[in-house]
Amino acid sequence: MAWRSRPVIYEIFTHVWLHELSERYQQPVTLGNVPAQEWDALRALCVDAVWLMGVWERSPEGIAVSNANASQQQEFRRALPDFQTGDNIGSAYCVRAYTVDAQLGGADGLARARAELAARGLKLLLDFVPNHVAPDHAWVTEHPEYFVRGAAEDLTRAPQEFIERGAQIIANGRDPYFAPWRDVVQLNAFDSGLRAAALATVQSIAAQCDGVRCDMAMLLLNEIFARTWGARAGAVPETEYWRELIPAVKAQFPDFLFLAEAYWDLEFELMQRGFDYCYDKRLYDRLARENAESVRGHLLGGLDYQDRLVRFIENHDEPRAAATFAPMQERAAAVIIATLPGAKLLYDGQLEGRKIKLPVFFRRRASEAHDYELDMFYRALLKTVHADLFHAGEWRMCAVQGWSDNTSNQNLLAWSWRHAERRMLIVVNYSNRRSQGMVQALWDDLNGRVWRLADALNGDVFLRDGAQMNQAGLFVDLDAWRFHFLEFE
Repeated sequence: MAWRSRPVIYEIFTHVWLHELSERYQQPVTLGNVPAQEWDALRALCVDAVWLMGVWERSPEGIAVSNANASQQQEFRRALPDFQTGDNIGSAYCVRAYTVDAQLGGADGLARARAELAARGLKLLLDFVPNHVAPDHAWVTEHPEYFVRGAAEDLTRAPQEFIERGAQIIANGRDPYFAPWRDVVQLNAFDSGLRAAALATVQSIAAQCDGVRCDMAMLLLNEIFARTWGARAGAVPETEYWRELIPAVKAQFPDFLFLAEAYWDLEFELMQRGFDYCYDKRLYDRLARENAESVRGHLLGGLDYQDRLVRFIENHDEPRAAATFAPMQERAAAVIIATLPGAKLLYDGQLEGRKIKLPVFFRRRASEAHDYELDMFYRALLKTVHADLFHAGEWRMCAVQGWSDNTSNQNLLAWSWRHAERRMLIVVNYSNRRSQGMVQALWDDLNGRVWRLADALNGDVFLRDGAQMNQAGLFVDLDAWRFHFLEFE
């Protein structure tokens, strides 16, 4: 069955989630025996899909590398003050094999989890890491030609960038802007054998879930890969990696969804290569560090582009939203991402207001205070945007005019949704001061009626004349970081 348009995806740190369930129920809980009420709780969030992050078999060698890394050990202890060596189960992105970790219940457990989600109308998303694998992955010994390789002098010249495996010198995985990742080895995206093996891998993943989040997807673009590895990668293929892989998988699994982790403003290029959705890191950065005018400029792109972006204010790679945004700013930012076109991504712990960013190596996390007020806000927001209005409706940006002596309108962001008989206006004051403005360009059929404007989140009700709204606009006056979520009736 096809995915719902503009889906809301909820990311779960699988090992941590099951560890906490095991403690709560005082018995081992795997994906195969998660109590029904826990699946019901996910459905009650009013999301469309669950991303079980980190289900694949991790690397003992990768664990040893991170345990010997002093800076990583410091990071581990900052995130978990009582950290013990056994808490490090290896990076979720240091994959030894694309088989479900036996500790999580294996392939049978995952199949049970998928069935439980499907019974509740939820899709399942998993990971694919195309750029690198663990140094003890079977390909390292069976197919060294799949990797970017060096020579003995490279190992002498740059011992932090290469490892030795038998007669082979293999490069550590990397992106072009950072030091290599010492716990993984670099796949050669230009090798035809590797491309065939990657396709077979994703086809096996696609048989077990409804979509993949592709880690650092832009690194596999021909131009980026050639710039990163030069002559070591060999001749640039005529076709793009993703142009070969995505259509081949979709030929077998037509409704399978490809989601790209993407940076460096390469989202549109990845969409052209076949991705259904790409991370909107640019919006995140503007919400976290810039202002309403910057956000508004970002939203001027065409709807066909906006509709294929993944909006978020946190995920496992970013700092926690509650630690990044002031409390009311977080709510304003959440309303923005939840009511834009495109997919939305939320992360386990975001609703409860967790502030500690958890390394992807952990099996457990520290206890933190539960922010019940924030939790209630998020649940009300998710319930509201679960309506077809926000998935199948028409979205339009709205201009907000000000006055010569009051330019605070520049702090206001506004857009409308319409589907069948329902229509909604969202206005957000994305600033730390009170702001006013006249919202323009609503709908052209407001005349001749008095409209009841009911705020779906706080219960406020306003009566406004349609002709006046058409001619002059709708006057709004919002305190810092406040918003209107108005249904027109």
